[in-house]
Amino acid sequence: MQRLVVLYDAHCGLCRRFKEWLAAQKPAGDGMGGVVRLGFVAAGSTEARRLYPALDHAATLRDVTVVADDGSVYVGDRAWIVCLWATGEHRATAVRLSAPAMRPVARAIVQAAAGLRSWNREWTGGDYADGCDGQCDRQG
Repeated sequence: MQRLVVLYDAHCGLCRRFKEWLAAQKPAGDGMGGVVRLGFVAAGSTEARRLYPALDHAATLRDVTVVADDGSVYVGDRAWIVCLWATGEHRATAVRLSAPAMRPVARAIVQAAAGLRSWNREWTGGDYADGCDGQCDRQG
């Protein structure tokens, strides 16, 4: 696997922040001398429908979806794990989270993120992180 395409909700502040963070990460090696490259396509977009006509595009707006160059499709916690796996710094964390004993933890993290999206839409009419000025990233 040398390329992963992340389908993300471009209208969601949290999803956009995750995309920006992920794009800034150093890629991990693929174990064969190459690196795992990440691409990003807005979920539900014309481009996403053209590239992946067999996907349920309404579902890709609900759950992060990743498509590998070998045709594999990862959704939800599996998608988050493969995104981490593609980064040099967080590959070991992804391997730990993919273990059967840790999968409930990965699911809980993804459900918490989905809950933030839903809660913020319901109560504020916006998305989590829409008003973020980036200051939290610079605090140490």
